[in-house]
Amino acid sequence: MRRSRTYIATPPGVTIKEQLNDRGMNQKEFAARMDLSEKHISKLINGDVILTQEVAMRLEMVLGLPAHFWNNLESIYREKLLLVQEENDMDADIEIASKFPYKEMEKNGWVPSANKPMDRIISLRKFFEIVRLTMLQGPLIPGIAYRRQAITEKANYALLAWAQKAKLEARAITTKTIDIEQLKHYIPIIRKMTKQNPEVFCPELCKMLANCGIALVFLPHIDGSFLHGASFYDKNKIVIGLTVRGKDADKFWFSLFHELGHVIYGHINNENGTTEQEEKDADDFASNTLIPKIKFESFISKNRFTTKSIQEFANENDIDIGIVVGRLQKEGYINYNRFNNLKTKYELQA
Repeated sequence: MRRSRTYIATPPGVTIKEQLNDRGMNQKEFAARMDLSEKHISKLINGDVILTQEVAMRLEMVLGLPAHFWNNLESIYREKLLLVQEENDMDADIEIASKFPYKEMEKNGWVPSANKPMDRIISLRKFFEIVRLTMLQGPLIPGIAYRRQAITEKANYALLAWAQKAKLEARAITTKTIDIEQLKHYIPIIRKMTKQNPEVFCPELCKMLANCGIALVFLPHIDGSFLHGASFYDKNKIVIGLTVRGKDADKFWFSLFHELGHVIYGHINNENGTTEQEEKDADDFASNTLIPKIKFESFISKNRFTTKSIQEFANENDIDIGIVVGRLQKEGYINYNRFNNLKTKYELQA
C-alpha cells in the first residue's frame, strides 16, 4: 500500500489476502494451487509485481472471481500508484523549489514568470532538464570548480542555477578540441589584455579560449551566491562562467585566472568538486600570473604605497593599476578604502 496526502494505492494483493483468510488457506497452499512460487505469490500480495492477464485467469480458476475483476483492480492500483508518486514528488519539489532564487532567475530571463508553486516547479524542471527537482540532490554538474566567498545552503542552490545557465549558454559556443598546452601558451597573451577595454579584449579572449576547447560565458551575479566564477566539463568542451555586474577589473581578471588555474591543474576532473588546497593553488596561480611573486615582494619591501609608486609598479609590470591595488588590499598592505579611485570598473554584457 502506498500513500500520499490525497491518494491511497491499494494493491490487488489485499483482496487476494482477504480471499485466502475467508477460505482459511495459507500462502503455501495457494501458491501450489496457482502453480506459482511462494516468492512470486508474496510479491503479488504486496503489490511488488504486476498482476498479469495470465495470473488473472489463474485467480479466476482458484478463487472464483472473474479475470476482468482482477485486471480492473490491477489497473486502478497502477493508476493510483502514479498519482501517489506524482503528489509525493511534487511535495518534495515544492520544498526544493523554495530554495532557488526564482525571482532573480525570472528577472534575468532564465525562467518564465510564475507565482504558483506548481508553475515554478514545472519551469525549474524544464530549466534543469530533469523530471524531478529531487534529482538535484545528486551531482548534476560533477567536478565543478568555483570561486566564491562563502558556502551556505542558499549559495549552493544559487550556484546550481548559475552553473546550469552557463551550461545552457555554452551550447551555442563552438569550440575546438580541448588543448591545455595551447592554453598555457596563451596565458602571457591574455595577461597583456588587462590594460585593454572590454570591447577590445572580450572578442579576442573568447576566441582564444574557444581555440583551447573552452567556452567562456558571462552571466549576471545572483544575490547570495557569493560567486565570482566556475568551471566544469560539459561533454567535449570546458565551460568557464564569470559574473559581470559591477565588476572591478582586478576581480574580473583574478576570477578568470583562478578558473584557468583550475583548468590547467586538472582540478575540474574531481567528481567531488575542489578541495581547499586546490582552491588555494588556483588563487596562487591567479596572483602570481597577474603579478609575479618576486616582483610583488620587492615592491612591498619598500613599504611605500602612493598613487605614484603604485602607478609606476603597474607600468613596469605592464598590468592594470587596479590589479595592483586589489592585491595590496587583499593581502592587507593597505585598507580596502584606499586607492579605489584607481580601480577600473567593467560593465560587461551577460
